[in-house]
Amino acid sequence: MTMKVRKAVFPAAGMGTRFLPATKATPKEMLALVDKPLIQYGVEEAVAAGCTEIIIVTGRGKTTMEDHFDKSYELEASLEARGKTELLEVARSVSKLAKISYVRQSEALGLGHAVLQAKELVGNEPFAVILPDDIVDSNVSCIKQMVEAYEKTQSSILGSEHVEGDAICAYGCLDCTEDEDDPRLLAIKDMVEKPKPGTQPSQNAIIGRYILTPRIFEMIENIKPGAGGELQLTDAIKALLQHEKVYGFHYEGKRHDAGDKLGFLKATVEFALKRDDLGPKFRAWLKEQSF
Repeated sequence: MTMKVRKAVFPAAGMGTRFLPATKATPKEMLALVDKPLIQYGVEEAVAAGCTEIIIVTGRGKTTMEDHFDKSYELEASLEARGKTELLEVARSVSKLAKISYVRQSEALGLGHAVLQAKELVGNEPFAVILPDDIVDSNVSCIKQMVEAYEKTQSSILGSEHVEGDAICAYGCLDCTEDEDDPRLLAIKDMVEKPKPGTQPSQNAIIGRYILTPRIFEMIENIKPGAGGELQLTDAIKALLQHEKVYGFHYEGKRHDAGDKLGFLKATVEFALKRDDLGPKFRAWLKEQSF
């Protein structure tokens, strides 16, 4: 029987040092892209894909994420008393998105280690992993597209995009071949983390979206720690390749690297311009500027 992807794991325990001092007291995942925190975009993407349970892997100083997705009685009472019905609905909608659970990662020991913390909550079923830094703007939820690919292949799926030239060297890179029936599917033979220029096996990069079978937990538990004692998810997926097929998947949509300051700024501008309430005035203002 085909098992549905009902759960999505969000590794969110990192310290966000690239955004200091803003992240000294505020989690990076709570930085606002226009008027919505980064992690909410990912949660909405997962919900749009049919996920009903969200598992957020947190760390010290991350409790504002829990507060954000919780019901805020004082705020709602204040908005209701003042007749702010539209804002009241906005506030209520956040706490109604999905069932959200939290698990702590006591030490930052790599992405694989972060995913492993969710093992008991995930159980023996396929699940999504979404990195909140990667914001994918698409007509159809990126994870929904990948869930459909999983349902077709019954195999782990890694989100992938084509990266030109030596820029691929900043990513995990797929050694793969296109599926004959679906060119968006990439049959993975191996993966290379940040290849040296000229050595990349392809221009297909791994991005922060995954659908993984539960066997990945066994792989994470058995891989050897890398630099800094970290357990890398890429190493675990390479181990999984010895037992199961794994596919890359070219999703439709535009990815923004919101974990980078320049990427964050670009995403802010693009998302603001797409808004009906902000776009026209913002675009007019931009045209007026000489910069």
